[in-house]
Amino acid sequence: MHDKLVFEVTVEIDSTQVSQLKGPAGEVLMLPFGGTVEGEIFNGRILPGGVDTQTVDQNGVRHMSARYMLEGVDKNGEQCKIYVDNNGWFSGEMVMPFKTIPTFFTDSKALATYLHSNKFRTEGHPRQGGVTIKVFEIRNAS
Repeated sequence: MHDKLVFEVTVEIDSTQVSQLKGPAGEVLMLPFGGTVEGEIFNGRILPGGVDTQTVDQNGVRHMSARYMLEGVDKNGEQCKIYVDNNGWFSGEMVMPFKTIPTFFTDSKALATYLHSNKFRTEGHPRQGGVTIKVFEIRNAS
């Protein structure tokens, strides 16, 4: 059984607002972004304030943490918001697409039980000016 694509987030990085720090303990890169989301359960946009924070420690381990709020319409046509906290850890060369694990919070009555189940994974597909994040429901093989 294959994992099910739930929605796609098209991320547009605001390259004029990127912050970077390099020091003896490692590096930090903060990438502000906006964008849109489309899928069978939700359609909308990324609200201002989305940021992908990437740290690389002294051992070369990269931690990516993207946090952002979506605003739009759920599968029942109701206005709602979804908060996304998406994390991944990588050592060595990053393989594309990169894979991360998201956590969701929502005020949608139609999506709350489903999104709060913590059974999702994402794939990040780099593209010009940003990345496409594909959110999948993990389905166990039976």
